[in-house]
Amino acid sequence: MKVYHGGYIAVEKPQILKSKFPKDFGKGFYCTELEQQAVRWASRYDTAVVSIYEYTSDENLKTLVFAEMTEDWLDFIVDCRSGKKHDFDVVVGAMANDQIYNYISDFIDGVITREQFWVLAKFKHPTHQICFCTENALQTLQFLDCNKIK
Repeated sequence: MKVYHGGYIAVEKPQILKSKFPKDFGKGFYCTELEQQAVRWASRYDTAVVSIYEYTSDENLKTLVFAEMTEDWLDFIVDCRSGKKHDFDVVVGAMANDQIYNYISDFIDGVITREQFWVLAKFKHPTHQICFCTENALQTLQFLDCNKIK
């Protein structure tokens, strides 16, 4: 399967970098199967580049897949965004975009209830992310090419 990473440079050799801010599925290298989403990610930068990879899943890796936004998905993101670590190699699921992140923050802070979160959490377009959380997971990616967006 082809997957895409949006950023400011081509990433031929993906790495797991520590971020200042907790992410949906914890630390890792994030990609998506939705090319337009990677373009949106890259468009945040003055120089926008989408790196393209061939992803070959490995049944020996510990993988967690959220087929849809569920209570488990929400709880997992809350844990990861709160700094809790997990032991998965790969995590796949919907992305909590900036608006959804604000709702998650409000939920964590007790400003809204779980039920209110679900009423507010409706995406305008589909989202998807794959977090490659370990060095073994990164071995499933083969760099194919990159496209400069702007």
